[in-house]
Amino acid sequence: MIVTATQFKQNLGRYLDLAASEDVYITRHGREAVRVTGPASERVALLDYIAGIARSNTSLDEARAERLARQ
Repeated sequence: MIVTATQFKQNLGRYLDLAASEDVYITRHGREAVRVTGPASERVALLDYIAGIARSNTSLDEARAERLARQ
């Protein structure tokens, strides 16, 4: 969801609740300034970074090289 900074300030509680289930983008002067996300989405991104998604026939060295290439 995209909201203006003014809308976010006026309805802070509503958008904080909404951020638990989807990203809320706050705009300022028509440009995206901030993204508010719930803590679960950060955990998923961290797990993907740490573990990566590897094919079952991928060796450890290949998986490591692929993860490092993503950085």
